[in-house]
Amino acid sequence: MLSLLRLYNTTPQLSYILNPHKLQIMAKSRFEYVKKFEQDDRCLLGCWIVVRIDGRSFHKFTSEHLFAKPNDLSALKLMDVAACSVMEEFRDIIFAYGQSDEYSFIFDRKMSLFNRRSSKILTNLVSLFTSSYTYNWRIHFPNTELKYPPAFDGRVVLYPNTIVLKDYLSWRQADCHINNLYNTAFWEIVKSGKSHVEAAARLKDTFSSGKNEILFSEFGINYNKIEPRYRKGSCLFWIDKMTEKSPEGPDTVGEFITGGACKKPRVCREITVSHEDIISEVFWSNHPQILGQDIVNS
Repeated sequence: MLSLLRLYNTTPQLSYILNPHKLQIMAKSRFEYVKKFEQDDRCLLGCWIVVRIDGRSFHKFTSEHLFAKPNDLSALKLMDVAACSVMEEFRDIIFAYGQSDEYSFIFDRKMSLFNRRSSKILTNLVSLFTSSYTYNWRIHFPNTELKYPPAFDGRVVLYPNTIVLKDYLSWRQADCHINNLYNTAFWEIVKSGKSHVEAAARLKDTFSSGKNEILFSEFGINYNKIEPRYRKGSCLFWIDKMTEKSPEGPDTVGEFITGGACKKPRVCREITVSHEDIISEVFWSNHPQILGQDIVNS
């Protein structure tokens, strides 16, 4: 009996089996008061939750890994893949927008994931995005060794209504256009033999029209015909597709009698990637399911 008691007290698994309430009792201690210092960081109900992830020190990272200028297609596709991984894992994300080294994820307004705790939402998204980016590196850069781990930071922002949310997304796409126009003109000037300082001086105080004129008159480039991915960024959202699937065997009485399996239409939910103008209302009118028909303008 004495040896059994010793085994009971020294073996947590056995003691829990014999007395499942003991583990809960043992977990309580005088140190538990420290939990009171934790902040309540639950996001306000009814608001749109947006998580924006940005590459940390990516100027150095892109230089070290010899990214093509002004845009590296493989790098942008890798960002899209990492974003898709996040959306596949967290199905409450209804839309994502990415450009350059950043991605914004919009959650369903009614989302209850992690009890809407911003710290849990942020850390889970940033860690998964970073690990997916690293994991898929070799697929997109088979001839370039990853010299050191990439890092991303992030932030959580709440937007009170759909109008403000759309303005946020318009701001990010406008930023994509402004940066890409400048970078395209800058690197064309550099490739023509000018230094970085000379290229920057040439573009200083120029408006969009001036940069467009330089590209067209000096380099024969019509900016509006450049790949939409570079000018508009990437939009990720869910679409429902009807598919026909034949089960391996009969799963209804009718199929059993006829000796065959009927093709049944199934709804398949998948992520689509597009490069469209989201500043215009045309996009949202064409895809009302993203934000919800009943709250498009609320």
